[in-house]
Amino acid sequence: MSNKLKIGLFVPQGWRLDLPPEVPSTEQWKLMVNVAVKAEELGFDSLWIFDHFHTVPKPLKGRSVFEAWTTLTALAILTKKIRLGTLVTCILYRYPTVLAKIVANVDVISNGRVEFGVGACWYEHEFKGYGIQFPRPARRIKMLDEALQVIKLMWTKDEVHFKGKYFKLEGALNDPKPVQVPHPPILIGGAGERLTLRVVAKHANKYHVWGTPEYYKRKLEVLKKHCEAIGRRFEDITKVHDGIVIIGRDESEIKRKIKEFEYFKLSGVTYEGLKKSQYVGTSEEIIEKVAQYVDLGVKEFIFYFPDAYTIRPIESFAEKVLPELKRI
Repeated sequence: MSNKLKIGLFVPQGWRLDLPPEVPSTEQWKLMVNVAVKAEELGFDSLWIFDHFHTVPKPLKGRSVFEAWTTLTALAILTKKIRLGTLVTCILYRYPTVLAKIVANVDVISNGRVEFGVGACWYEHEFKGYGIQFPRPARRIKMLDEALQVIKLMWTKDEVHFKGKYFKLEGALNDPKPVQVPHPPILIGGAGERLTLRVVAKHANKYHVWGTPEYYKRKLEVLKKHCEAIGRRFEDITKVHDGIVIIGRDESEIKRKIKEFEYFKLSGVTYEGLKKSQYVGTSEEIIEKVAQYVDLGVKEFIFYFPDAYTIRPIESFAEKVLPELKRI
């Protein structure tokens, strides 16, 4: 992998109330496509989608939330080089064999551009709403571990037989295989130190958790111990961070922008809170914040622009911030 930082962004999909509700869903889709195409044109390395069905911070009726893997399939056709990922796929929303088939197909359609982000899920309201069983956290993480075993077998073996505690396969076939060899990179997101980070050490090519530099550093320290315990090279796992980006000339402009976003109003977030844990400030301050994570070993960043659909914020970022990050 290149030593240069990789910079991605989220495509607005409605989950964080980031699509204008007054326009039809077909027009919302066009706005999403505009962001994806423009991001590739501006030199971003990757596009990302959340895997959710209900809006946050609370479920709202009548608000679009575009599904992750159908969205990525369409974007695979509409883009040429930019990589395509989920942050992160909920392992329990799709049976692992079916998920392996879906991801392999999208990797073929995109000619090997898939980033397979995956996690143990958390949004209980979606589980209840969609009639999906919501096990306790420890069980979900153990299911994630076993599901990843299944998925990697589906991606690499001609025929799969598997007998686990949660999943059983008898002669599963999965063709076509992914383009990427041995398989698309597996990015695991999560913070649980005892169980989740052990699964990361076992299976992940990339690790993601968000939070302050202090919080992130702590998680890496624990992950390193898990890697040592199983004989895995900690350095072989690419470290990834993401965060909300709001660029402004000064504090007053940023506070004004925060007040404009519905997601922030419903979340009750404050300028001070965002300033501490997200990428909020002048372009110089954002570059400084990125540098703090780079010092911890982060190689990939994924940025969320609350008003990305207007295109202006990603153009501004590409002009004022992206060139500096590419030089780090």
